[in-house]
Amino acid sequence: MGLDFIPHGITAKITVLNLAHNRIKHIQSQDLQQAVNLRALLLQSNKISSIDEDSFWSLGKLERLDLSNNSLAHLSPVWFGHLFSLQHLHLQGNTYRDLGQSSPFSSLKNLSSLHLGNLQFSVIRQGNFEGIELLHQLWIDGSNLSQYEQGSLKSIKQINHMILNLRNSNIFSEIVRDLLHSVTWLEVRRITFSNAAEMQVLRVMSSSFVKKISFRQTLLTDATVPEIVSILEDMPKLVELELVDCRLLGTGQWKMEIQAKKSQTLRILTIKKLSIEEFYLFTDLQSVEGLLSLLTRVTVQNTKVFLVPCRISQHLQSLVYLDLSANLLGDLSLEHSACQGGWPSLQTLNLSQNSLSDLERTSKSLSHLGNLIVLDISQNNFGEIPDVCDWPKSLKYLNLSGTQIPKVTTCIPQTLEVLDVSGNNLKEFGLQLPLLKELYLTRNQLKTLPGAAPIPNLVSLSVRRNKLNSFSKEEFESFRRMKLLDASDNNFICSCEFLSFLHHEAGISQVLVGWPDKYVCDSPLAVRGAQVGAVHLSLMECHRSLVVSLICILVFLVILLLVAVGYKYHMVWYLRMTWAWLQAKRKPKRAPPKDVCYDAFVSYSENDSDWVENTMVRELEQACPPFRLCLHKRDFVPGKWIVDNIIDSIEKSRKTLFVLSEHFVQSEWCKYELDFSHFRLFDENNDAAILVLLEPIQGKAIPKRFCKLRKIMNTKTYLEWPLEE
Repeated sequence: MGLDFIPHGITAKITVLNLAHNRIKHIQSQDLQQAVNLRALLLQSNKISSIDEDSFWSLGKLERLDLSNNSLAHLSPVWFGHLFSLQHLHLQGNTYRDLGQSSPFSSLKNLSSLHLGNLQFSVIRQGNFEGIELLHQLWIDGSNLSQYEQGSLKSIKQINHMILNLRNSNIFSEIVRDLLHSVTWLEVRRITFSNAAEMQVLRVMSSSFVKKISFRQTLLTDATVPEIVSILEDMPKLVELELVDCRLLGTGQWKMEIQAKKSQTLRILTIKKLSIEEFYLFTDLQSVEGLLSLLTRVTVQNTKVFLVPCRISQHLQSLVYLDLSANLLGDLSLEHSACQGGWPSLQTLNLSQNSLSDLERTSKSLSHLGNLIVLDISQNNFGEIPDVCDWPKSLKYLNLSGTQIPKVTTCIPQTLEVLDVSGNNLKEFGLQLPLLKELYLTRNQLKTLPGAAPIPNLVSLSVRRNKLNSFSKEEFESFRRMKLLDASDNNFICSCEFLSFLHHEAGISQVLVGWPDKYVCDSPLAVRGAQVGAVHLSLMECHRSLVVSLICILVFLVILLLVAVGYKYHMVWYLRMTWAWLQAKRKPKRAPPKDVCYDAFVSYSENDSDWVENTMVRELEQACPPFRLCLHKRDFVPGKWIVDNIIDSIEKSRKTLFVLSEHFVQSEWCKYELDFSHFRLFDENNDAAILVLLEPIQGKAIPKRFCKLRKIMNTKTYLEWPLEE
C-alpha cells in the first residue's frame, strides 16, 4: 500500500500483521506497544534501516518475525530480548556485514528456524550463536562470506536442516568441521566444484554424520564427480543424496576409478533438472555400477534421460521405487532400459511425460517385473490402444491420464484396484474390472455413468468435468458399496428426489456433486464432501419449474407497470428531449456574431398562424427600422431534421418569441422550441425568451411537464394580447 510508517491503532485484537512490500523506514517504540497478542509480524521487503530498542518489547507472544529484504546495517540483541515465544526469525537480504561481537539470539530459547545473510555479509564470529541449542532450520546466505572463526556454530547441538549458500570452499570446509555431528540434512547451494584440488578441502565431509545431503545450483565436472563420490562413500550415516538444478560439464568420462567398497548406508538418490549440455554423448556409467546395488529409491526427473543402460538396470537389485518422469524415453529405449534381469525388486515406476507412443510395446517391456504394483505412464501420447496387452501380474495401480486415448479396451489389466484415465476425451467406459476400487474419469466427455455391474467392488468414483446432466436410479442400483462420488463441474439438474435417492436408496454417504452458480442449480452440495443426509434443499431446488414460472410472471408485471408509468408521465418524450438536448450541448453555446441572422425566432402553434402571419409579422417586419423574423414555414432548411432546424434557428436569433395559447401547450414541437430556448436562457444567462399571451390560459390546461413555462411566466414579464384589438 506504499505505507511510510506502521499505521496507528494496532490493538490487542490483532494476531497477524502483514506489512510486507511497503516503504517503511523506521519502527518506533509506540508503533506496536498495544499489539500484545501478536503471533506473526511480517515486515519483509520494506526500507527499514532503524528500529527503536524497545519496539518489540510488548510482543511476548510473537512466534514469527520476518525482517528480510530491508536495509538493516546492524542487528541489536536488545530488539529480541523480550521475544520469549519467537520460533521463526528471517533476517536475510539486509545490509549488515556481521552479527556483532556477541550473540543477538541468546534470549530466543524457543527459536526453531533462523535465516541469515546477504551480499555484504562477510564475517561470522565465535559467540554469534550462543544461547541456541536446537534448530529445525538454519539458513546462512554467505555468498561473499570471507571470514569464519572456528567454533562459531559448534554451540548449536542439533540442526535438522542446514542450508549454506556459499562460494568459498575453504569457508564451507570450516563450517562443516563445526557441524560434523549436529546436522541431519545439509543443503549446499551455488558452490562450484570445478577441479580435483578444491575437493581435498572438502575431505572433512567424509567424517560428517549427515543423513541427507543436497546440492542445488552446483557446478560439477568430470574431474570432481569421482572425488565427491569418494567423499560420500566414506560418510558413515548418509542415506540420501539429492542434486537439484545442477550443471555437469562433461560426458561421464571419469578418469579416477571409484573405489569398489561403496557406501553401505546410501539408499535414496534424487536428481532433478540436471543440465548436461552434451547429454547425447554421455557414457554408459559402467564405472559406477558397483555403487547401485543397495539403492532402494531413485528419482531422475527432467534430465533428458533417453536410455538407462541394461547393465545399470541389472545392478539396481534393491530398487523398489524409480521415477524417470519428464525425460526422453521412447518405446525402443524402454525395452533396453527394462531388460531381462533389470529392476527385479521394483514396485513403483513413474514414466510420465516421456516419449512413449505404443502401449502394447510398453506393457510388454515391463511384463517381466514381477513385483511391480504402481505404474504411472501419464502424459505420454499413446492414441489408439490394442485389445490385448501383456502386463505384470502384480499390477494394481495404473495411471493413463492425458495419453490421448480415444477409447478404453480390454488392454487394461483386470488385476487393477486403481485406474486413472482422466483427460482422454472418453465418451464411454464399459470395461469389466472385478477388483477395481477407485476409478478416475475426470476431464472426459462422458454423458452417462460407467456400468456398475462390471465394477462390483467400486468404492470411489470421480467423474468431474464431464457432460453428465442426471443420474437414473438404475445407474445406481449396483453402486451400494460406493462411499465417495465426485461428480462436480458437470451439468446436473438437481432435485429433492435425486438427493433422497443418493442417501437413502443408493447408500452413498458422501457425494461431491458441487453444482456451481454457473450451472442449473445452486445447491449446498457445492461444498466438497457435504454429507447427503444433512442437506436441506431450498424451495428453488425442490420446485424449480414453479419458481421459474412465478419469476417470469413477476418480471412481466414489472415491465408492464414500467410501460404504464412511462406512458402516463411521458417518459418517451423526456428521453427524446434528453437526446436532442445532448446533441445541442455538443455545439457551441452561442453562435458567432456574424452567424446571427434574425432578430427573433417565432415559436407558435399552426392553429395560431393567421394572427402570427397577418398581424404580428406584418407589424414587426414593416416597422421602422424593420425587424427580421424567423418562421418555421418560411425559413427552415428543407430536408434537415426538424430538431436541428429548431436548434439552429434559435441559435441564429437574438430573441425567441413565444406566442402562447391553448393550442401552443398542446403542440409537440412548441414544447421542443420552448425547452431549447430555456436551455439557452440558463446556459448563457441571458433574457432570450419573450412571451406573448395570445389568449388567457387556464392553469390546469398547462401540462405538468411544462414546469419551465410556468416558471418563466411566474418570473418574467410577458405581454398579453387584448381581446379588443
